[in-house]
Amino acid sequence: MKNAGGQRGFLMGDLARIAVFAALIAVLGAPGSFNVFGNPVPITLQTLGVMLAGAVLGSWRAALAVVVLLVLVAAGLPLLAGGRGGVGVFTAPSAGFLIGWIPAAAVTGLLVERAGRTPSLLRLLVACVVGGIGVVYLIGVPVQALITGLPLTEAMRLSAVFLPGDLVKAVVAALVARGTQRAYPDAVPAVHNERVR
Repeated sequence: MKNAGGQRGFLMGDLARIAVFAALIAVLGAPGSFNVFGNPVPITLQTLGVMLAGAVLGSWRAALAVVVLLVLVAAGLPLLAGGRGGVGVFTAPSAGFLIGWIPAAAVTGLLVERAGRTPSLLRLLVACVVGGIGVVYLIGVPVQALITGLPLTEAMRLSAVFLPGDLVKAVVAALVARGTQRAYPDAVPAVHNERVR
């Protein structure tokens, strides 16, 4: 679908899916958060939502879903785990992880798009690990070190405690995405992209 200017317009379905996944990421914060081993960055379920957004929506829709969520958080809505919200969260030790959700969702989605019309469970898992873990840590850990004044190696050590749980989230995200795409083939990002061109 293209508008008069020759640019593809947003489809209403895309807007609805973006809103649904922004809400899903927010809802995954409802169980709360907890800190372990003195790490000021909390453990939450919300990264699972970021991985799912990428695996189901594809790159730009997933990134936009995260942007919508973070804009609402910045506006003061308590949508992060533990009921956190407001611009202050973007100066906290977890700020880099939050900002990292945007490229994480985009990279996860891009890798799933590149996997074609029938992405395997393994490719979905790799996409979730690379985007939802690798990209998030790549941004989050250095920012945490910068804000807290910790050496980078110490911030890396503290963040290593997240890895087992994040790997479980990646497996769950891949399984849910695979099940969704089998039941509803239009949920495959590559297929959806072809339909809206």
